[in-house]
Amino acid sequence: MEKKEFWRLIEKSRDFDQAEWLTEELVQRGLKEALDFEFLFQQLMNTSYQSRLWGAAFVLMDGCSDDTFDYFRGWLIGQGEELYNKVMEDHEFLAEYINEDNLDDEGFPQNEELLSVGMDTYTLIKTGDIEWDDDIYDELVEALDKKGLQSVTDIEFDWEEDDLENLFPVLWERFGEDPLG
Repeated sequence: MEKKEFWRLIEKSRDFDQAEWLTEELVQRGLKEALDFEFLFQQLMNTSYQSRLWGAAFVLMDGCSDDTFDYFRGWLIGQGEELYNKVMEDHEFLAEYINEDNLDDEGFPQNEELLSVGMDTYTLIKTGDIEWDDDIYDELVEALDKKGLQSVTDIEFDWEEDDLENLFPVLWERFGEDPLG
């Protein structure tokens, strides 16, 4: 699967329950496509694992745990290639983009379910269901390693909470006093 096809699938899935649609589509395509999808997804997750992006998410939601940052990055990928690239270039573009139509049911920019599409698909193809299986997980991780997926290093934050208003004036103007959720 090429990146172009990955993004085409993401875009098409936005018209449905995204994670469910992607899982069904990838199961039909088979193990190789599921692995390719997960590889590309994880590359994007790794690329977006940045201190400043975390700071932007912190402003949006008046705080952002490590799990929440994962869900936020899943949401960002799920919005499609154009938004992903714009936000990676200028985190403050989020102030212009975010509205109630592109947030989750609780009013946050999060998509936790998208994080498990690759594993769910891989497991479903291998075992016939999506129940967690440690051996299948290990097999998937090994397959991703063989494809060359680099592990992400820990973030050194280059901001303190008190810095966020100055680092993200546009986001702060819109969300600093009235965060999402």
